[in-house]
Amino acid sequence: MSDPSDEIQVPFTKVVEFVRQFGHDLRNHLNAADLQSTYLAEIATDPELKAETKRLREMLAVVTASVQGVTAAVSPVKLTLMPYRADELMEDLRSKLAGDFPQESASISWDVAVGEATLEVDPQMLLPALVELFANAFQHERAPGSMSVEARAADRQFTLTLREPKQQFDRPTEQWGREPFGTIGRGHYGLGLHRARSIIAAHVCQLNARYDSSAASLSTSVILPLSNNPV
Repeated sequence: MSDPSDEIQVPFTKVVEFVRQFGHDLRNHLNAADLQSTYLAEIATDPELKAETKRLREMLAVVTASVQGVTAAVSPVKLTLMPYRADELMEDLRSKLAGDFPQESASISWDVAVGEATLEVDPQMLLPALVELFANAFQHERAPGSMSVEARAADRQFTLTLREPKQQFDRPTEQWGREPFGTIGRGHYGLGLHRARSIIAAHVCQLNARYDSSAASLSTSVILPLSNNPV
């Protein structure tokens, strides 16, 4: 039997370096294959061959997008901050969820009272991170019942709280989103929540999770400082 102490411990920074380099090399090969398939489509005269070549290019595009997604998920977070009204952020979040998850988001109960509060954020980065929190709730250990969202601006802070019903939830929440590769399956590699936390942390924000066993509810809160520069 192997000794657990003999297992190799690799720093996550080294994993990131490997994924980025491997992804870069793999994309080069995929781009070369796509160019070759494009050439085949141009010289092909048989309709069936043209159709198969088109399918090949579509398959290569899917693989390329998957590689790019994983590479992006482990890349360093670089923000471009701008003033952004909290109520506009919430409206954009609702619209994005309605487009990406029309059935799931339809039953969410929203309670938003943020007044004219302004944040200093990168909307292109923060919005997908917030959507990932909802996607995680939709996909993992979801229990019957509706979700609720509460957004408040008070004491120089903006607080967004997502509450979701969870039955027999026994996962620790102390390291919520800190540990990558927690849940791996086809097309999912346990990086979404970790990436979301990295983006939220880059905004000098807090991401907290707490499970209430008596209410069978998991609460996830994002806390951001308010901006001193109103829009």
